[in-house]
Amino acid sequence: MTDKSISGLYTVQFHTLGCKLNFSESATMERLLAEHGIRRAAKGEEPDICVVNTCSVTELADKKCRQAIRKLVSSHPGALVIVTGCYAQLKSGDVAGIDGVDIVMGNDKKNEIIDHIERWKRERSLQVDVNGFKELRAFSPSCSRGDRTRYFLKVQDGCDYFCTYCTIPFARGRSRSGTISSLVGQAREAAAEGGKEIVITGVNIGDFGKNTGERFIDLVKALDAVDGIERYRISSIEPDLLDDEIIDFVAGSRRFMPHFHIPLQSGSDEVLKLMHRHYDTALYARKIDKIRTVIPDAFVGVDLIVGARGETGELFEQSYRFVESLDVSRLHVFPYSERPGTVALRIEHVVDKHEKDERVARMLRLSDDKLRRFTSRFIGTRRPVLMEHSVKDGKTMHGFTDNYLRVEVPCDDSLANKIVDVRLESIGDDVETVKATII
Repeated sequence: MTDKSISGLYTVQFHTLGCKLNFSESATMERLLAEHGIRRAAKGEEPDICVVNTCSVTELADKKCRQAIRKLVSSHPGALVIVTGCYAQLKSGDVAGIDGVDIVMGNDKKNEIIDHIERWKRERSLQVDVNGFKELRAFSPSCSRGDRTRYFLKVQDGCDYFCTYCTIPFARGRSRSGTISSLVGQAREAAAEGGKEIVITGVNIGDFGKNTGERFIDLVKALDAVDGIERYRISSIEPDLLDDEIIDFVAGSRRFMPHFHIPLQSGSDEVLKLMHRHYDTALYARKIDKIRTVIPDAFVGVDLIVGARGETGELFEQSYRFVESLDVSRLHVFPYSERPGTVALRIEHVVDKHEKDERVARMLRLSDDKLRRFTSRFIGTRRPVLMEHSVKDGKTMHGFTDNYLRVEVPCDDSLANKIVDVRLESIGDDVETVKATII
C-alpha cells in the first residue's frame, strides 16, 4: 500500500447503475483508489471495499439500487460498503438504514472517496455526507476509460430545467460546467493513454458554460482540434439546445461522429406542456429534418416517456403518430414512474399499469421497425468500426460504426481498440446487431 492511513484495504468492487455520467464518475473513483494502492478485485476475489454508484431516475431504479446494495452486503459481509449517486443523494436516510452500509456520499463527494475511507478507518462508525441540492455547486472533473474502448468526458453537471416528472435537479444540483481549457487538457491526456473515442457526457450538456461564459459549440470545436482522438460522440442533448451551428459542424467534422441522441419524451404538445418541456413537436421535427438534410447517414436515438400523468388515450395516439412520422433510428422507451416531490403528482389523469404496459409495447415495436429500416439502408456498404475486446466465448467481437450500428465480426484480439473497415452483411436475429466481414 502507498498510503498507510488506509492500509489493510487492497481491493475494490464497483456496481454502477444508471447513466453514462455515473459510469464516468465510477471510473474516476476507481482511478483515485488505484492511486492509493487499491485495485479492482479480480473475478472470484473477495473485495475489501464495495462501491455502489446509484441511480434514481425511476421507482424501478430505486428498487434495483436497494437490491444491489443488499446483495453486496450479503455476498461480502466483511467489506467496507460505500453508497453514492443519485439514490444516495435523494434518500440518504433510507440508504443509511440498510444494514451493512458504512459510508453514504452525496453526488458532489465522489472525488473525496479517499477522505471518507480514511475517516471511517479512524472512527469505525457510519458516515453520511450528503448536502442539500442547493449546495451542489462545485464541478467535479471526470474523464475516465470505460470497460471497453471509449472514454467518457464529463463536461457539465446539474440541470436548471425542473421538468415536472424529474428529480435530477434535486439529485445533481444546478447546471455547472468545466472550462474549455481544462476539458481539452483531459482529452489530450486520454489521447496520450491511447484513447481513440470520447463520449461527451453530462446531465444537460447543451447547457454547457452557464457558469463559465463559454458555449457548447466552442467546446466542440476545441475538442475537434485535439490530435490523437479519432472519434467523439455527443451524448443526450436537449432539442432546444441543439442549434443548427452544432449540426452543421458535426456534418463537416472528421472526428465528430454522425450520431445524435435527442430526448423527445412525448409526441403530444399538450403532454409536453404538462411536462414543462422547453420545446414543441414542430421544433423537434425541424431538428430531425435538419439532421437528415445535412447528415443523411446519422443515427438518431430518441428518449420517450410513455404513460405520463395527463397522457389520455387520445394524446398517446397523437404522440405515437408523431413519433411514427419521424425519420429516426431508434427509440428508448421508458414507462412513466411516479417520483416523490415532483410537480407531476398534481396532474389528475393517471394511466393504469396495464394500459401503460400496452403503450410501452407498441412504442417498442415501432422502435424495432425503425431500427430495422435504418440498418437496412447500409447492408452491403462499407463502414469504419472501432473494435472492442472479444466477448466471453472468444468467437466474436463487436464494435460500432461511425453512425452507431453495432457490428459483430469473427474474433481477432489484435484488432481491439483499432478502427477497421467492414462490409455490413446482414441484420442479426436481435435486430440490434449487424453481422459483418472485415475488409
